[in-house]
Amino acid sequence: MKKFFALALALVLALSLTVASADELKVIRVGATAAPHAEILESEAVTTKLAELGYKLEVVVYEGYVLENPAVADGTDDANYFQHKPYLDSYNETASESEQLVSAFTVHYEPFAIYSKKVTSLADLQDGAHIGLPNDPSNETRALLLLEAAGLITVPEGTTAASSLTKYDITAEMNPHGYVFDEVAAELLAPTLEDYDIAVINGNYALDAGLKPTTNGLFVEAADSEFATLYANIVAVRPADLDSDWLKALHTALTCGAEICMIPEIPWDIIDVAERVKWGVLRGKRSMILVFAEGALSSLSTDLGKLCQEHEELQDI
Repeated sequence: MKKFFALALALVLALSLTVASADELKVIRVGATAAPHAEILESEAVTTKLAELGYKLEVVVYEGYVLENPAVADGTDDANYFQHKPYLDSYNETASESEQLVSAFTVHYEPFAIYSKKVTSLADLQDGAHIGLPNDPSNETRALLLLEAAGLITVPEGTTAASSLTKYDITAEMNPHGYVFDEVAAELLAPTLEDYDIAVINGNYALDAGLKPTTNGLFVEAADSEFATLYANIVAVRPADLDSDWLKALHTALTCGAEICMIPEIPWDIIDVAERVKWGVLRGKRSMILVFAEGALSSLSTDLGKLCQEHEELQDI
């Protein structure tokens, strides 16, 4: 009986110590959109690693893209994870000096794609069709460039991903089929997809609506394009926090030092990964770190060498 009591007491003490340890974890408050950003932050791999480093996350989920940056600027949140660098640059252009934010590190890339509930091929698109576009400057430019890549329109000569285009920059000559562009808040495009003949939708909102670019997209942003690098999703913080210990811990937990992370929360294709690696090689990189998180592969015993044998695209990497 004494042995049983001693064992029970030891277990209670151990549990008490565990709870106390958890209570002592420092809190990092991060603003994010629901999918996949909040899902990634709340994943077991991230939370476990952060706990090892002495931190825990408080994830604040936002709808839309408007509130996240001001919440970091005024100190409500420590960081945010929802945007790419061009969007952050667009925010900083109108923010005061005290409200400026910086990119701390990149995490993953979400391709833009064209979706529809009315046509199954862009070849079926009729003259005068309505096209839904995100209405913020950086994403509308990106959407118009994707429409050009798909052969639907042309954009002004010299346009780059850093330009700020709107539908008013597309002349009748550039739009010979007379497509009608409907500028809509990015978060509303997927829920109202049936209102348009086609729509260009941000990767996170597409995923949130159950749309996958590789299976549902009529045309997908090329993984070997400049967009794969330029539009990689980032963690943004106040400049004063760039050297903080909590940010270093968050960086470690989210990226593990990898340049490409395959995680189950984000659909990925091995050929797309190969193209991104090739793009890195073309930019002069001699090596890259790829991480396959548990659950990202259909089987943990999958042999990457076998994948390379099955896909010619991987054999010259």
